[in-house]
Amino acid sequence: MPELLFKTGEGETRIFAAPDETLLAAARKANVAIDAPCSGNGVCGKCRVCILSGETKAPAPKHLTKEEFDQGWRLACETTALTDCVIDVPDIASAYRRRMKTADLSSGEELELFRSVGASLAEAGLGVDSGVSVVAVAMDEPVAGDGLPDNERLARAVQDALGTEDEPEVPFFCLKKLPGLMRESGFSLKAVVEEKGGRAKLLDVLAPDDGTPPAGLAVDIGTTTVAAVLCDLTTGEILAKASSGNGQIRYGADVINRIVEQGRPGGVARLQDAVVRETLVPVIEAICAESGVPASHIYKVSLAGNTTMEHLLLGVPAEYLRTEPYVPAFFAAAPLDPAEIGVRLAPGCVMTLAPNIGSYVGGDITSGALASMIWDSDGPDMLIDLGTNGEIVFGGREFLMSCACSAGPAFEGGDISCGMRATDGAIEKASIDRETMEPAFGVIGDTAPVGVCGSGIIDVIAGLFEAGIINGKGRFVRDGRRVVRDEFGAGYVLAFGDESGTGRRLVLNETDIDSFIRAKGAVFSAIMTLISSLGFTASDLNRISVAGGIGSGINVANAIKIGMLPDLPLDRYRYIGNSSLTGMWAHLTSRPAAEKLGEISSSMTYIELSTEPGYMDAFVAACFLPHTDGSLFPSVTGGAK
Repeated sequence: MPELLFKTGEGETRIFAAPDETLLAAARKANVAIDAPCSGNGVCGKCRVCILSGETKAPAPKHLTKEEFDQGWRLACETTALTDCVIDVPDIASAYRRRMKTADLSSGEELELFRSVGASLAEAGLGVDSGVSVVAVAMDEPVAGDGLPDNERLARAVQDALGTEDEPEVPFFCLKKLPGLMRESGFSLKAVVEEKGGRAKLLDVLAPDDGTPPAGLAVDIGTTTVAAVLCDLTTGEILAKASSGNGQIRYGADVINRIVEQGRPGGVARLQDAVVRETLVPVIEAICAESGVPASHIYKVSLAGNTTMEHLLLGVPAEYLRTEPYVPAFFAAAPLDPAEIGVRLAPGCVMTLAPNIGSYVGGDITSGALASMIWDSDGPDMLIDLGTNGEIVFGGREFLMSCACSAGPAFEGGDISCGMRATDGAIEKASIDRETMEPAFGVIGDTAPVGVCGSGIIDVIAGLFEAGIINGKGRFVRDGRRVVRDEFGAGYVLAFGDESGTGRRLVLNETDIDSFIRAKGAVFSAIMTLISSLGFTASDLNRISVAGGIGSGINVANAIKIGMLPDLPLDRYRYIGNSSLTGMWAHLTSRPAAEKLGEISSSMTYIELSTEPGYMDAFVAACFLPHTDGSLFPSVTGGAK
């Protein structure tokens, strides 16, 4: 068996490859991150590696130029080793875990979003009220004739301090440290308790001088990114935040590929391990290091993800989510000890998952709906979550409806030849001069561009269309230095070889534009189908809250120009950040908010777009710039039909 030496930005890894095993399959076994949005189906052309030495077998290049092939570049998903090989894995392949762009608490912007949501919830009567408190108790030392055991002595002291109906039970993990702690502290200590329904639950016992706050963890398990905030359960104050790319990405950019991978032998454990051991555990370690709060002081976890992500996190088979009649194993899972999935926090810690409402509308959307305050509005309002998937909630105080659209991975750079996720080197903002046709970029990391992420693609396509370089079908109708044509069609050169960070040209071609037009068409047709199903029009919308990863950098005006979002005044739009994470923070710190989340999930109606009459017609009509019905976009077309 040939020995493979993978060289990455994180070090070197050796592994023996089985006969006819692809480099991608071997890398996955060795936990080497190679970006493969299509999960090795040979479609995306993103799993590029460079063979530094050794002989390999690979088909004729389809996604590589002859020059690149001659230089040793190969697609890992279709290449096998014939001899021992040394393989260079581009740093971009692992950057999704180490340098995925997310909102930063230190900038103050995301923290302000949390505060804004907290203020709105408090105004609606759902302010901070976790039920968790720290109680200082002083007990009489036992003397001759006083045989009261330590656990009863503590239970009575806590009952007296709180005025509860019953004495709290002293759990086993507290009992084990109680005798020594009591005597070392002179029978004075701190009790961490949670009150519920007139009863108290003992969460921990601490030394009287222990000033560590009782902490809770709110987590958003995204398809692309995992983010978490640590907060003080008594005040709701956010203590620290950490995030990372989801380690499952190497099994595919979308949930379908990951479900397929989970169905293979050992797949359930592989997918769970990727999100728990490789991703969530390091995120928690980072957040504890930043805050100074040990994991043993995290007593509650509130977590949200889409329906598939929650299944994969728990190690529950998700295969029936993708086959008719698309039935999940659960919508609402019972609270569990996170240690059961390999996350070790305080003994007795309870993890609660946000309830899902459909196969493709999960707890991240119910949590986002809570944070958006759509449930408390006169309406009709809308929440649009733009990330790896597209989900929409429509309604207000009287009703809530939701749906998910199959936009594909284009918003994360998938299906785009020069697309990439929002990491260093990604073009995230762009404009194109109408006269010279030259571009101006904003690149993550202030470095030379190596690709373009979702928000940048929106800007580029809007710029090309506005400058008359492409027509409504996405075809190139102007020529210039940046427009190239060959036997495969035309494209726009975002960066020539000497301008890019890879030495290769970055070209957005007509196939890429067509893929993105279909993605934006899926979003807009979903919006219109949801609205029209109840007899409303886009102009009836009072407020549109945009959330999700791509939403952080999206230029709403440009999204309107290409027909992705309704043509409404910009002041009706607002960006609300990672609404899933914010909603879980509210769930964690407020018992009334947690109850409201349950009400939202039980009252929200899920619409399956594929069964809605007229949806496919609406989708086809939306696959044009900005739309085949120009009257829907008067600011772009002047109102022409």
